[in-house]
Amino acid sequence: MTLVKPTIVLFDMDGTTVRHINPALLHVLERLDDASHKLAKLCSQLFHRKIEPMPLVEFRNGKRPKLLVHRALHKIRRKDVEEIVEPCPGIYDILDLLKSQNIPMGLVSNGLGKGYGHDILEKFDLAKYFDVTIFREDITRSKPFPDPILQAVGGLKRAPEKNDVIWYIGDRRKDILAAIAATDYLPCPVQPLAYGLNSSIAVLEHNIGVDHIIMAYPDLELRLRALLK
Repeated sequence: MTLVKPTIVLFDMDGTTVRHINPALLHVLERLDDASHKLAKLCSQLFHRKIEPMPLVEFRNGKRPKLLVHRALHKIRRKDVEEIVEPCPGIYDILDLLKSQNIPMGLVSNGLGKGYGHDILEKFDLAKYFDVTIFREDITRSKPFPDPILQAVGGLKRAPEKNDVIWYIGDRRKDILAAIAATDYLPCPVQPLAYGLNSSIAVLEHNIGVDHIIMAYPDLELRLRALLK
């Protein structure tokens, strides 16, 4: 899959737009998130029933998920967000470049918005870049399901058409899987871009192409400027 000029760009948050000052904390949060997904699949198999609905852009039974573990973790932490995360180096240059080209952008995260994600957007002046933001309490199924990406695309000012190309940039394997899955539900391709090692392995496993691997945003900026000419 050749990297094509984007007309819509979506970003993951933790590890992609901002990075944790203590990487061990991010690792724990990601492992807990992965474990919750695996537990749901196991329960589905054990009880011989599919407990997840098809990809949605609404809440199951009209209710928000309780997210008890996510909320407990954020209650335990008593630090301000600037003591926990910082913007990834070079991210503002990418965001400014995309904004200058009037390319719609969205933020798609498995993390909570209330008390965390929205605070990050405000503290680091990131909200102005994103036309839509999707957090864990906004959806029923989180990544690696495609639902968060589909909901983000559905929240844009215009619906994507067959000539559009959506980039989804993420740092985890589940980001790549979600982007691949989302293509089946949209009229245009979703091209996954791997930021860092974890997601890069998934790109290689699915033969997506090494040009979809990003190790530093300054490198992506050069490639993006060439594509946008």
